[in-house]
Amino acid sequence: MSDFDVFLADCPARTTLEVVGHTWSVVVVVALGDGPLRYGELLDRIGGISNKMLTQTLARLRGNGLLTSVDGWHELTDLGRSLLTPVRALAAWAEEHTGELLDARRDADVDTDVLHAGRQVEPRDEPLDIRRHAVG
Repeated sequence: MSDFDVFLADCPARTTLEVVGHTWSVVVVVALGDGPLRYGELLDRIGGISNKMLTQTLARLRGNGLLTSVDGWHELTDLGRSLLTPVRALAAWAEEHTGELLDARRDADVDTDVLHAGRQVEPRDEPLDIRRHAVG
């Protein structure tokens, strides 16, 4: 049993969860799961990530001991490789349930729109942006 309790505000395990729970961290770990890649290969492999975000993500993972970068090659450490099983399980869960999640978002979007003075709104294809829908 661990000495850490993620329910406590000052628990250092929360920082760890933040690092490994970050979307791009998960994607980079999975991308490096089959072996080392160069920066450009990672950029090509990971759709939608910007240069800046990839650089920040690699630095975050390196700073937490999850990968090494030597001579332009980025490779998971033993600690980073230990993340592959849970991260791949999470990715598989996400792929399996994406349809249900999108349906739920669409339903929540429609429910939120009902609160706005009865105006008629078409369902959206993109996720709900709660900042645009804040009731003030």
